[in-house]
Amino acid sequence: MKKILIVVLLAIAFCPHADAQLTGFHIIHRFPVSAVTAGWDYLAVSPVAPELYVSHGTQVNILDKITGDSVGIIPNTPGVHGIAFAPEFGKGYTSNGRANTISVFDLKTHAVTGEIAAGENPDAIMYDPFSKTVIVCNGRSNNLTIIDVVSGKVLKTIPIGGKPETAVTDGAGTIFVNIEDKNEVAVVDAVKWEVNVRYTIGDGTGPAGLAIDRITHRLFVGCTNFTLVILDAQNGQLLRQLPIGKGCDGVAFDPGLKYIYCANGSGTLTIVEEHDTNEFVLLENVPTQKSARTLAVDESTHTIYLPAAEFQPQKPEEVGKKRPILALGTLRVLVLGR
Repeated sequence: MKKILIVVLLAIAFCPHADAQLTGFHIIHRFPVSAVTAGWDYLAVSPVAPELYVSHGTQVNILDKITGDSVGIIPNTPGVHGIAFAPEFGKGYTSNGRANTISVFDLKTHAVTGEIAAGENPDAIMYDPFSKTVIVCNGRSNNLTIIDVVSGKVLKTIPIGGKPETAVTDGAGTIFVNIEDKNEVAVVDAVKWEVNVRYTIGDGTGPAGLAIDRITHRLFVGCTNFTLVILDAQNGQLLRQLPIGKGCDGVAFDPGLKYIYCANGSGTLTIVEEHDTNEFVLLENVPTQKSARTLAVDESTHTIYLPAAEFQPQKPEEVGKKRPILALGTLRVLVLGR
């Protein structure tokens, strides 16, 4: 009996399938988010305080990232999508999709200190420490708004040739932008502020989530057709395509663990290990909750946060044709740890 057990354990240990390579990640908390209206999108971990910023309809809820307790809000952010931080300037930013504005707030007090006009339906937003700018992806006007952090003014508006979904920086003068309706990644020069080249993404369609390993120069593109596409950021070479879940809208990279995370709205978190520069291993699909399609990673603790909610029942004729309506009071942040 012992010999049989040993053989079985060895078989599991060396099995090449993903199910045998468990990472240990699982849901450890569910933080409730006070409901004010329907809708949510991105969330972000503060770089200067133990806080979690959650976009929610017309405001941003700020939670203690350890306990989930409410520690504040940023009000008057209609249709808020994303949150970005410029920590060396003590500033934060929200992209307000329905107002076509960017709110500027103080990282210590959370007080709103200004508002900046953006393009139409500002969506994803990020801070680039190289250029000291905030880059805003305007989904409806198909352009980027570049905001100078020091002056608080719009430095430039860049036509991007399609719908920009997510942007990341290599920290050395290049911005990469998913173009959702063109199935490509636009490469933007952060000095001249122009598109240099466009990378194709193999069999991927509807690129939504995007992350980068700045050390190995690898781009991780989460696509809506169940595909994670991995590119060489320096030349656009297609390195690997891996299967993920349905409805991915967020991808993150943890440089400490060398893990790539894909948040799938179908209710799983796909975890891929960057084993080395050109080897990537699918480790596990961790159960989460349907609708958990975006995420944020705390690199200091390797904790993963995903917002998710329940929806009101739909009539049979509405399924697949109309977007379901959020059931108020059901928004939660799923906290995954090991």
